[in-house]
Amino acid sequence: MTQPPDHPAARAAPRLVTGRVLVAEDNPVNREIVLANLRSLGVETDAVADGREAVEACRRARYSMVLMDCHMPEMDGFEATRLIRESAALRPDAESRGRMPIIALTANALGGDRERCLAVGMDDYLSKPFARDDLRRVLQQWQAVGAQ
Repeated sequence: MTQPPDHPAARAAPRLVTGRVLVAEDNPVNREIVLANLRSLGVETDAVADGREAVEACRRARYSMVLMDCHMPEMDGFEATRLIRESAALRPDAESRGRMPIIALTANALGGDRERCLAVGMDDYLSKPFARDDLRRVLQQWQAVGAQ
């Protein structure tokens, strides 16, 4: 049984992700599910409701990772990812900071979706609905990249 993040056993365990994870998800129910899963894994989070807010959040703060819904109003995850990547490349410390992983979150599991996500600069793809173990695997896989 997984302990809540404030339980002494959970605090003693090594952190799954160093730093904060940004969740960009327009659906309030889906957003709360993702946030609850992340918190149950002891991950510190911020959340936004669309791609435009995600771009602004990434300009204001450094995240270890972004979980990006692909289909949102105002600005979708594809355009937001492109702008985040462009903005990061313009920073004077871009080389020393390393590449922040952006993981696609989408309900679409059609052929070509993964390739489209990777083509715009996302690093991985997590199809909704996903199991907490799938989320943990993605976090562990990309933690080393995002911790730089």
